[in-house]
Amino acid sequence: MLGISKSAYREAKDEKKARGSLMSAVERLVSKDDLVIADGMNYIKGFRYQLYCIARAISTPHCVVHCGTPINLARQWNSEKGDSAYPEDVFEELVTRYEEPDGRNRWDSPLFTVIYDDPSVPQDKLWDAIILKKAPPPNLSTITKPVSETNFLYELDKATLDIINSVLETQKNQGEGGLPMTVPRSSKKVINPTRTITMSELRRHRRQFTSINKLHTSTNIDTVADMFVDYLNTNLAN
Repeated sequence: MLGISKSAYREAKDEKKARGSLMSAVERLVSKDDLVIADGMNYIKGFRYQLYCIARAISTPHCVVHCGTPINLARQWNSEKGDSAYPEDVFEELVTRYEEPDGRNRWDSPLFTVIYDDPSVPQDKLWDAIILKKAPPPNLSTITKPVSETNFLYELDKATLDIINSVLETQKNQGEGGLPMTVPRSSKKVINPTRTITMSELRRHRRQFTSINKLHTSTNIDTVADMFVDYLNTNLAN
């Protein structure tokens, strides 16, 4: 138990700390040998993507279990909890910001939706997805190459910095909402949203991505830029 107050979701600063606490706990506990259930406020797709990245970085399977409950029923249950309920304004804000998982997204897949009054749980499918699933054999181009921790951190820092600088420069020259942006070190492209991307926003995403990946020095150094582009596309689309 992380001891996160339900009122923490009222203010953006406190909410960010709450998500950070859950993220840190998952990073600390996840491994190829342990089963970790992140039963928390995983209501933002960008956050679920971060959890997916943590699992992928150490090549361990993951899945999403969605507890399907009508909003009115969830609201009723919350009102019956007394002192342990979410404050009414916080509950309504969370409903507004909730981003339902979509099994077509790789970070939400495999997705298991369990309806609140369904007496059965797909235990066998969950077991297959988490315990029996084997990672596909690596392509020769993506086999992890030995690299020192110092070199990995340097490349992580350099690649992400080059990409955010390129994004800022491209949008400055081409304007908002144009074609996807070509960036250095990656064959993938960054989406160009119909709004101005600020330096502070990109720095925040870079800092979060670096924090997630800096401990995973076994990650193939050649894939870091592609991973960061995926991360940016997920968060810039929010």
